[in-house]
Amino acid sequence: MRDVADLAGVSVKTVSNVVRDWPYVAPETRRRVQEALDSLGYRLNLSARTLRSGRSGIIAVAMPLLDSPYFAELTAEFVRQAADLGWAILVDQTDADRDRERRVVEGLSGRLIDGLVYSPSALSADDILDLRPARTPMILLGEHIPDLTGDSVAIDYEAASRQMTDHLLSIDRKIAAIGIRENLAVDASRLRAAGFDAALTSAGIDPGSIPHLQVDAFSRAEGARAMGLLLALPERPKVVFCFSDLLALGAIHEARRQGFRIPQDIAVAGFDDIEEGRFAFPPLTTVRPDKPGIVTAALQLLQQRISEQDVGSPGESRRATLGFELLVRSSTQP
Repeated sequence: MRDVADLAGVSVKTVSNVVRDWPYVAPETRRRVQEALDSLGYRLNLSARTLRSGRSGIIAVAMPLLDSPYFAELTAEFVRQAADLGWAILVDQTDADRDRERRVVEGLSGRLIDGLVYSPSALSADDILDLRPARTPMILLGEHIPDLTGDSVAIDYEAASRQMTDHLLSIDRKIAAIGIRENLAVDASRLRAAGFDAALTSAGIDPGSIPHLQVDAFSRAEGARAMGLLLALPERPKVVFCFSDLLALGAIHEARRQGFRIPQDIAVAGFDDIEEGRFAFPPLTTVRPDKPGIVTAALQLLQQRISEQDVGSPGESRRATLGFELLVRSSTQP
């Protein structure tokens, strides 16, 4: 910084202000400093910054699958909003595998990061309590885990699922669900199934009499496979609730491949409102989680935890529940 300051004819403090993108620097001064930075190839020394402030300006985000459109869109939103707050992001993938999730959380929390945002799938509440970093704030995304002490952000999956099921039952009572995942310890499909069953019970339908198809993953292939099983039943359903948009897109593909019309013969709905569903044929009825709101809430919680850590006064656990919107499109309405 001294070399840059000498070349630009300014103080070291002014160089620091430009590097930190402080807004109150005169345009001409900023230009001279930036030219000096570029000329000398200056790069911020994160190690020195960390030693001086105790903070690296880096947070980590760990998602189950980055090739899943929902998690990809969520991660992109984290990158955008974190940049606005002056944070860089380190991204990792857990593959929804228990051992991988443990290694990722242990590895990330041991690095020079200021905080961790983590979407668990395979770890139990006990696992998460055991892994929770002592000095690195961690915010959990997704399903609220009962009896887990810690900060988390989610939408009300059960209420969203119940609302979608009510919409489908208004079309036809011959209904089925695709998306139960029994192989994961923490999974949103459980709450989506709970909301589905609650709506059935409220409508006077025994949930045990309705097909609930299990899947290995929220994927197009699993949606197509499950729809094939439903279409082979003696009495096929007239409406199908898929617990993710990818499942729904695969289910629609298989139904149309077998000659069924969507929604005239079978109405199909999903969950997540990924971009692909908006441009599908027909466009997909779905639940839209407040993704920007989820990211904002998680980063606000992280900021609060970091501030409290700096002053030595950690607060109680906080849980933020965000909103959702039911989007009725042509896959359930002609």
